[in-house]
Amino acid sequence: MEIKSQQFKTQATKALHNENLQSALKRAKSGFIDKRRKALDALPEFEQLRETAKDIKQHSLSYLDYYLSEFESQVEKQNGRVHWASDSKTACEQIVGICQRANAKKIIKGKSMVGEEIALNEALEKAEFEVIETDLGEYIIQLAEEPPSHIIAPAVHKTRGEISDLFYDHHKKHGFDKLDEVSELVDSARQIMREQFVSADVGITGANFLVAETGSIVLVTNEGNGDLTSHLPRVHIVVTSIEKVIPTLEDANVFLRLLGRSATGQTLSTYTSFITGAKRNADLDGAGEFHVVLLDNGRSSVLGSPFEDMLRCIRCGACMNHCPVYGNVGGHAYGWVYPGPMGSVLTPLLRTIEEASALPNASTFCGRCEEVCPMKIPLPKLLRLHRIQEFDKNLQPSMQHWALKAWGYLATHPSLYRFLMNQQTRMLKLFSRKGWLKRAPMGKGWTQSRDILAPEGRSFISQYQKKMNS
Repeated sequence: MEIKSQQFKTQATKALHNENLQSALKRAKSGFIDKRRKALDALPEFEQLRETAKDIKQHSLSYLDYYLSEFESQVEKQNGRVHWASDSKTACEQIVGICQRANAKKIIKGKSMVGEEIALNEALEKAEFEVIETDLGEYIIQLAEEPPSHIIAPAVHKTRGEISDLFYDHHKKHGFDKLDEVSELVDSARQIMREQFVSADVGITGANFLVAETGSIVLVTNEGNGDLTSHLPRVHIVVTSIEKVIPTLEDANVFLRLLGRSATGQTLSTYTSFITGAKRNADLDGAGEFHVVLLDNGRSSVLGSPFEDMLRCIRCGACMNHCPVYGNVGGHAYGWVYPGPMGSVLTPLLRTIEEASALPNASTFCGRCEEVCPMKIPLPKLLRLHRIQEFDKNLQPSMQHWALKAWGYLATHPSLYRFLMNQQTRMLKLFSRKGWLKRAPMGKGWTQSRDILAPEGRSFISQYQKKMNS
């Protein structure tokens, strides 16, 4: 999938002027935040669970090779097979190969961010398979030919009116009239999807967690499409990434209590499925073949690095739900699969800082993302580390680069810094009108839409010293 993260400023500007997008984001933001807060208020041990989950995940990452090996061994005991993929190309080739050997024609998919990461749909369609998304949000954006804009709500950027028009264009051939009510829209998608579930040859899902102890995958959904996708077709392929492994089933319980509350404000997602291997003789249903494709794609190089904390992410979306930048520009502005604060950290790691140098700057550093992260990932710190890399590699515009150099020099020479700051505050006060500035040096980005409050005329340190000496 092409990455367009360097175009963040341009895409963000377009998003800010998109009235439909702004309406959709405003409505979604309050829902996510309010529901999460209520769910946490009813769970006094939430902070303790966060600390426990952090320790479990950190332990898993420290012994990742052992737990991945144990997971593979247990999957094989359950008549499944694990495939190791070093990069996106390898993962797509393996999945296409499995589908071809199964003589598949129709493939249904559950929501999978790893699938988006490797551009799986494009690879399958190029191999002439019919691919149908079964998650409602993913189905909507598949019809719209757009990428997801949120990791748990892929179509959050769409208004009901836009979805109504989209469904009419695609569903009228199935005999549906123009529908406006949410329940009617959902029901039309459900009716069309039923035929796909029963006629598909291969089902592809992601996985929220991999349990080393049993070789199980844990799949969390709110629509039940994950169960149908994994059980009805004769072949089930799980595409996921190596950092999803955890040691035991008991550990999974800790993460599930955090995930639903952090993502959607639910005590537990509607469907939480533990799938272990291929169908056994005594089973009433299930896929006859069970494959797990484990993707690295740069993750192993993050282990042991200053960015290792990012591998604890459980993809709940809480950071972007509370991010003032994401809340105003949406997910498409970030130019790749993972938006928001977690994407601004993860994208430069999975791709390169050169490709995604704009993203670490897409933050106000307000700290809300770290505050709400159930895995206690220090996202502002990691964004800062990316900015240091960006500076060291001279990836910023030259004016910005030299401005930072000058700032760094002044910050290490306190007397000169204070002198210049005092001069600057006096000048700004002199040019202000009634305490406000309509323009400010290097402040066009602020003053083009609002006035800026002028300083009082002396720096805080000067005023503090005067007070102490008086």
